[in-house]
Amino acid sequence: MSAANAEWVARSRAAVWHPCMRMTPREALPLVPIAHAQGAWVIDFDGNRYLDAVSSWWVNLFGHANPRIDAAIAAQMREVDHVMLAGFTHRPAIELAERLAALAPGNLGHAFFASDGASATEIAIKMSVHCWRNRGFPHKRGIVHLAGSYHGETLGALAVTDVAMFRDAYASLLVPQARIDSPVPREGESRDAAAQRAADALERHLAAHHASVAALIVEPLVQGATGMRMYDAGWLVQARSLCTRYDVHLIADEIMTGFGRTGSMFACEQAAVAPDLMCLSKGITGGVLPLSVVLAHDDIHAAFIGDDIAQSFLHSHSYTGNALACSAALAVLDIFRDDDVIAANRQTAQRWDAIAAPLARHPRVRDWRCCGMIVAFDVDATRADFAQWFASAALARGLLLRPIGNTVYFMPPYVVTDAEFAMLVDGTARILDAA
Repeated sequence: MSAANAEWVARSRAAVWHPCMRMTPREALPLVPIAHAQGAWVIDFDGNRYLDAVSSWWVNLFGHANPRIDAAIAAQMREVDHVMLAGFTHRPAIELAERLAALAPGNLGHAFFASDGASATEIAIKMSVHCWRNRGFPHKRGIVHLAGSYHGETLGALAVTDVAMFRDAYASLLVPQARIDSPVPREGESRDAAAQRAADALERHLAAHHASVAALIVEPLVQGATGMRMYDAGWLVQARSLCTRYDVHLIADEIMTGFGRTGSMFACEQAAVAPDLMCLSKGITGGVLPLSVVLAHDDIHAAFIGDDIAQSFLHSHSYTGNALACSAALAVLDIFRDDDVIAANRQTAQRWDAIAAPLARHPRVRDWRCCGMIVAFDVDATRADFAQWFASAALARGLLLRPIGNTVYFMPPYVVTDAEFAMLVDGTARILDAA
C-alpha cells in the first residue's frame, strides 16, 4: 500500500465509525480509500480499480459521476439548494411526486419524502397505524412480516426485520410483531408449492387476527439482505387479495427491488398488484444523494385530512424533500424514459445469462438464480469466514463484491459492459477455484 493510501486508511480508522464492520484492532476486510469513481469503477489513491459489482449497496444505477445526473444537480444548485418542506414547496419535489405517482401501480398519488430506506419503512408503518386510528380502529396496530425479511435497522424497521444479528442487541426496545411463513421455496419445494404454503399461512393468521393487524409488509419477489431469496409472483397476487378481504394494508418495500432491479420498474408490476403504501429509496437518485419516498394510496391520505392536529401525520426531518436530491431523482427518471432502460435491461439480462453460463456450472455453485438485473448463487464452502475471505479475494482481483453468508450476488450498475461483466464472472470463478 502506498503512503497516500496508508495515510487515508489511518485517518479513517481513527475518525470514522464504519458501518457493518467488526470492531477489532485488525479489520476482517481491508479498508480501501477511494480517490474517485467513474462509470462502474471506483479507484483508490494508488490507481487500483475495483468494479463496483454491488452498485455500492444497490444504489448506483447508471454509473458513478453520471454526467446527466451531475448536470441536473448543478443546475438545481443555482436555483434552490434546500428549503424546508413544512409550509414551503419547490418544483423538484412537486414534479418528482407527480411522476412517481404516474409510474407506480394503483392510486399511489401522495408522496412523503425522507432520506433513507429505514426511514421510509418507519413512515409507512406509522402511516398505516395512524390511518386506522383516525378511522376509529385504534386496535389495528400490528404489522405482519415474513420470515427472512429485512426492512431496515431503525427500531420500527427492526421490529419487522428477521435478522437476529441486527435485532438481538435491541430486542428490549422493539415492539413484538407477527412473523409468518415466507414464500421462498424450501429445499425440494417448488415455487408454486411454496407460494401456496405461504398464502395459506397468511390466510390463517389474518382470519384469526385481522382485527388487530394494520398492515402486511413485504419485499416483492426478492428478499435481499437475507441472501437474495427469490419467490413466485403468484404469492403477491394472493397476498393482495387476502389483505383486501381482511381490511389490512399492503406495504411494498421496493427500496431494493424498485427502479428496474427485478426486470420491471417496480417488482409489484410482475404480479399486476398495487400496494396501499410503497417504500422507495436506494436507486431513486442513481446512488448520488440520500432520498427516500413513501407513496400512499389516496384513501390513506384522506384519513389524515381534518382540523384536529392529532389527526395530522406529524413526522418530519429537516432535509425532507431536498431539492438537489429530488433533481437527481428526476434525472434518473429521465434516463429511464429517454433510454428505454427497462427494455434495454431485459436484453442485458439475456446476455448476462449467456456470459455467466460457465460459472453457473461451477462445481461449487448451488441454487443459481436470477431476477431481472440480480444474479445470485450459493457456494458450497466449509470455511466459517467465507464472506470475509471472498470479499478480500475479490478486492485482490479488482472486484467489489460483498457475499451474504455463503451467497454471492452480482448487482452492478446498469451501465456495466459485457466485457466488464465477463471479467466479473471470470474473476469470481477463479476465486471459487480456491474456496
